[in-house]
Amino acid sequence: MSKKTLAALIAALIVAFAADACTSAIVSGRLTANGRPLMWKNRDTNDLNNRVERIKGHDGLMEFVALFDARDLQDTAAWMGFNTAGFAIMNTASYNLNGNDGVKNMDREGELMRYALERCKTVDDFEGLLKTLPKPLGVEANFGVIDAQGNGAYFETGNYKYVKFDLADAEDGILMRTNYSYSGVKDKGMGYVRAKNEKTLLAPHIAAQDITPAVFTEELSRTFYNSLIGKDYTRSGDTWIVDQDFIPRRISTASVVIEGIIPGENPLLTTMWIALGYPPCAEVFAVWVGEDGVPVELTGTTAENHSVQCDKVNKRKEEVFPVVRGNGKQYLNLSKLYNNEGTGYCQTLALKNRQAYKRGYEEIARRRALFNRPAKSKAKKK
Repeated sequence: MSKKTLAALIAALIVAFAADACTSAIVSGRLTANGRPLMWKNRDTNDLNNRVERIKGHDGLMEFVALFDARDLQDTAAWMGFNTAGFAIMNTASYNLNGNDGVKNMDREGELMRYALERCKTVDDFEGLLKTLPKPLGVEANFGVIDAQGNGAYFETGNYKYVKFDLADAEDGILMRTNYSYSGVKDKGMGYVRAKNEKTLLAPHIAAQDITPAVFTEELSRTFYNSLIGKDYTRSGDTWIVDQDFIPRRISTASVVIEGIIPGENPLLTTMWIALGYPPCAEVFAVWVGEDGVPVELTGTTAENHSVQCDKVNKRKEEVFPVVRGNGKQYLNLSKLYNNEGTGYCQTLALKNRQAYKRGYEEIARRRALFNRPAKSKAKKK
């Protein structure tokens, strides 16, 4: 057996044990600045080297773009993505659904999401999968999905059953999840403080109905607010703080927003906005399905299958978490992100990311015009 084959087999086995935490939301178009739905995930995982890949369709399966772990050499587990039909999916791990049901083969959420991206066009299609796939599923998660018809839902899913929470039933037009399920055992699970952080930080945007992808990548994933303490440390002037119960965490590896379409638009206008790596230190990129839709620096191009961009951001993160002995990894040097001189990474990247969003929306407008251009009629031969 070659070293490459052995590495691939080991990676595939390791992937099965990779679990996500995460903070997330699904937003109706009636709350967004341009009327298009949004799906957001701030990914938390011990797999710190993430990358984005385009997976070409074949044998009746759809092409899609998704977030993968670098060590997953065979791209077996997708952790958030979207396909050519405008269907998008994500997950947050849940810890209060299955109980002690005895199922051993767990943490298969990424495999299920890849399977769905290759086959599903709508929210209903995904629900159909959950109904028909063999049980136990080997999952314990809140799966979030949206489609090109403007539908959205969370499916709180365990090994044998699921409960659907439809975006259409959300009175305020938004659904949010961290690491517990509403249908699960009360007061079990994780992420309760982060859930309150999210609700508090989004409240003014919900009231103003002005949510954009930047609200998530530039605010929620870069803000150090703790709802239990009742303090926002973001610009507090503190140098050192304890990394506990903020939305951006030491194990945050990406902030990803998938912006859907208005029904009737071409699904290929679906856009992923991603800050890859530790979000407070990361630039934002726009990603689309199709040829040249994924910037090469986001893909696994190094000898270790790492993304060059993710490696760059992880290097910056070492300055934010510089203490490696004892419990030092829990301490965050906030001055590397925000300081009075304006030289923190969050501060210096703010303008760059605004420009990235501007360029991205200009490209969306160009694509929209191209898709809407009437086909040229062939001239009659004389």
